[in-house]
Amino acid sequence: MNKKITFVLVLALAACLMVGAVSAGFFDFLGGEGDSVKIGYLPSDHDAALFVADAKGMFKDNNLTVELVQFNNGGDLMTAMASGEVDVGYLGITPVLSSVAKGVPVKVVSSAQTEGSGIVVTKDSGIKTPADLKGKSIATPGEASIQHALLVYYLNQTGLTVDDLNVSAMKVPSMNDALKTGQIDGIVTYQPYVSIAANQSNSEILANSTEILPKHPCCVVAASDNFIKDHEAELKIIVKVHENATKFINKNIESGDADKIVKLLPEDIVSDANLEADSLISFPFIYGIDDGFKSDVDTFQQLEVSIGLLNSTIPQDKLYWQA
Repeated sequence: MNKKITFVLVLALAACLMVGAVSAGFFDFLGGEGDSVKIGYLPSDHDAALFVADAKGMFKDNNLTVELVQFNNGGDLMTAMASGEVDVGYLGITPVLSSVAKGVPVKVVSSAQTEGSGIVVTKDSGIKTPADLKGKSIATPGEASIQHALLVYYLNQTGLTVDDLNVSAMKVPSMNDALKTGQIDGIVTYQPYVSIAANQSNSEILANSTEILPKHPCCVVAASDNFIKDHEAELKIIVKVHENATKFINKNIESGDADKIVKLLPEDIVSDANLEADSLISFPFIYGIDDGFKSDVDTFQQLEVSIGLLNSTIPQDKLYWQA
């Protein structure tokens, strides 16, 4: 064969292989058989927008393959994000603030919801007021959780501290059983477990987070700095999907069709469809990062500083990413 023709054919073959390799890599990331975006979450309906988006195929519709990874609490999720095990996470603002304060390279990329937690106690514990918590055994999801922060704030209003109680960390799904069997006197937990626990014959709500700290920020969507830097286009899609899923949730809640959302949630957080529907309408779902949200987070940061959970507030430019 003519040497010139052979050389041209070799170049053409090489070009095809390069294009194929690049296309395969792109395909792998955006829905092929390769890597997927790993999104961490907690077993809570606070993360309903994530569950709705996944169940309705919103990620697939945008050519994104996602893998949902469950964690026991926000502290564990932040540890996984810091080590690169997950790219994006739905979790409470408290563990995010604690992690950023320690230099963990993450940013808040959207709000998710506010309020939605509560303190539930056994009826025979004698706990009727905050002062009655002294000496009692209370479980929270862990010191890095927003529920622990709410407990500290609630106690401080009556001059108590967590040192006046027997506070332990417990997996949230296990709390209700411990409460039902009398192993502990009370729990500080998030929805839907507040509603589930309050429905138990031996339990009652001592205080909802709406009463403890009205309009407080709770769950957010966070992403690692590496994912933000290397996959900004994909992150923009995730944030937009979160917005659309939140709008879907709010539209159905406003029209009295919360049961449509319940059907899209994971089975492990829906023990009773009616209780779950009640839970979903008990707190607001939000999205985006506007000045009002930033102001609410600043106020919450100041509260955490005042009760000793943060040494100082975090500047907004170190806390947020916005497209």
